Amino acid sequence: MKTNSQPLVSVVTPVYNGAEYLAECIESVLAQTYENWEYVIANNFSTDSSLEIAQQYAQQDARIRVHNNKEFLNQKQNWNHALCQISAESKYCKVLHADDWLFPGCISRMVALAEANPTVGIVSSYRLVEARVELDGLPYPSTFMPGRDICRLNLLGGPRVFGSPTSLLIRSDIIRSRQDFYDESVIHADTEICFDILQDHDFGFVHEVLSFTRRHNESQTSLTHMFNTILLGRLSNFVKYGPIYLNDKEYKNHLNKVLNHYHLFLAESIFDLKGKEFWNYHRNELEKLGHSPSVTRFLKGLFLTSLNSINAAGRLRRAIQRKRQKTSQDTLQWDTVLSSVCSQEN
Repeated sequence: MKTNSQPLVSVVTPVYNGAEYLAECIESVLAQTYENWEYVIANNFSTDSSLEIAQQYAQQDARIRVHNNKEFLNQKQNWNHALCQISAESKYCKVLHADDWLFPGCISRMVALAEANPTVGIVSSYRLVEARVELDGLPYPSTFMPGRDICRLNLLGGPRVFGSPTSLLIRSDIIRSRQDFYDESVIHADTEICFDILQDHDFGFVHEVLSFTRRHNESQTSLTHMFNTILLGRLSNFVKYGPIYLNDKEYKNHLNKVLNHYHLFLAESIFDLKGKEFWNYHRNELEKLGHSPSVTRFLKGLFLTSLNSINAAGRLRRAIQRKRQKTSQDTLQWDTVLSSVCSQEN
């Protein structure tokens, strides 16, 4: 595509203390074979050199624009605020997290598919997560699917093809039509918004690896690992969108499976010696969804877990070892503090 015939694409990177990988992220945009793009880097009161790095690149390329927040925002607030900065002329939007990057043909391939299918609202592709390729569930060579069909398959346990925002290209008019694009009350809002959009739009998929996602330690990811919110997010999406995409029989039957799977996860968590905070979190979140923890499902999950006694015993042993190591480290840190205080008093 020649520049004068290419629709404008807004690339958006919300960044908070992302200096370690930001230059690599920006360089991947500069390396795109597609040329008609603007790049909005939204700095969220970073305390490292993120702002300076972004400004240096903006001085070198007029297509790069740096927006510096006037106050610190939480993660999803910053995502929404960053999307408000895109040009009114852009036709497509490509979110790119500050610790991720794009392969050179990413924007070109995604825009070509969207242009060939005007009813498509979201375009996805394979992604490389560290050393593993993901989002590979859609049969080749399928590149187009009605939005309601892909959501229905997903809810019934089919292909997971949405990924993180870095994996997607979204039509800008869809973003501009919403005051807050991401629901800030939903922990996995990036997946939830796909179910919402695809009620009225179709889905496109490019069978190429077009983006790289790094496993990072941001607050949301830490929360995800601490409480294993992935299953909770799937349950939440199922409860909210199942009645929209599934018939009554499908919804009731599969809800039973989803709840059983979720309680199996809770039962297995006993062998990881999860603390009070973990159990309170899941009980509260379940109740928000209108599903109090079920003793019957939990006991069934505990029974199934105990059948694999070797695995259960191994998990319990490792959990105890981690607890002991943490206790030992905490004691060591406390002894160091006491020694320091005593030496100062002497």
